Amino acid sequence: MFSKQAITIAQQIDQLKTRGLAISNEAIATAYLSNISYYRLGEYWYVMQSDKKNHIFKPNSNFTDVVALYNFDAKLRILLFEVIEKIEISLRTKLIYHLSHEIDPWWFQNFTLFTDSMALVKTLAKLEEELSRTKDVTIKNHKKKHREDLRFPPAWKSLEQTSFGALSKLYGNLKPTVKSKDTIAKELGAVNHTYLPSWLQSIAQIRNFCAHHSRLWNRNLPGAPKLLSKPPNAWVLDVPKQHEFQKLYTHMCLMKYMLNVIQPNNDFTQQLDNLFSTYPNVDPHALGMKPNWQQEPLWK
Repeated sequence: MFSKQAITIAQQIDQLKTRGLAISNEAIATAYLSNISYYRLGEYWYVMQSDKKNHIFKPNSNFTDVVALYNFDAKLRILLFEVIEKIEISLRTKLIYHLSHEIDPWWFQNFTLFTDSMALVKTLAKLEEELSRTKDVTIKNHKKKHREDLRFPPAWKSLEQTSFGALSKLYGNLKPTVKSKDTIAKELGAVNHTYLPSWLQSIAQIRNFCAHHSRLWNRNLPGAPKLLSKPPNAWVLDVPKQHEFQKLYTHMCLMKYMLNVIQPNNDFTQQLDNLFSTYPNVDPHALGMKPNWQQEPLWK
């Protein structure tokens, strides 16, 4: 039975010092622990422990290094969130545009276009929930003006209210016979519809980590995106192996690949490189970064 009791911040600091973590400025440590929980920071000092059962730190472990890792990770999430935002807006735009022209503005609630009906039911239920609680004037005015129309508002209104995860599920669930599925894949550099769904699932998952302020540094990511054997656009020469897919680098490569199509003159490489330069004590290998990754055709 779990029996640990809550301890004060002063006790937390004493416990860390007893276990071998150097804390030169207790006032600063108190300030951090007052605003960032012991448990959350523990995700960053865990790798500094030589005895993880008894929580004993390796020699020269320092609280300032824990803070640096935490701050690096926070800034990495902000950077990736901005990149993912551009991908999300592009995907949303292409789904709305191509399918509304190929089918009609209510394609997303047409069950004949989708492979998994139950999955679509869940997606539409979530969309209905989002539309019912939105404060968006466009949606409110549409419902007021078209009370007799029991359908969702058209795609260009409805899908602006839904999440990246829902968009990726809608795309992945489309039948291969829907022409727009391949069109969208080609426009995002994925050649055809067999590759893009796994890319979107990967990015949606990372977006959720960013949105919920969850650790990305040194995290093993589930899922294995399908990589193109001969990408039509610049890619990496040192292609990640299957066992490396759990590290963030592979997923960031996919983000960069799509971003290069959406916004060719982006500064993702420079921002990421600057982040590593700002925090030189952060081990790039914890993210699966390749040596000289900046020199890869993809990142140049």
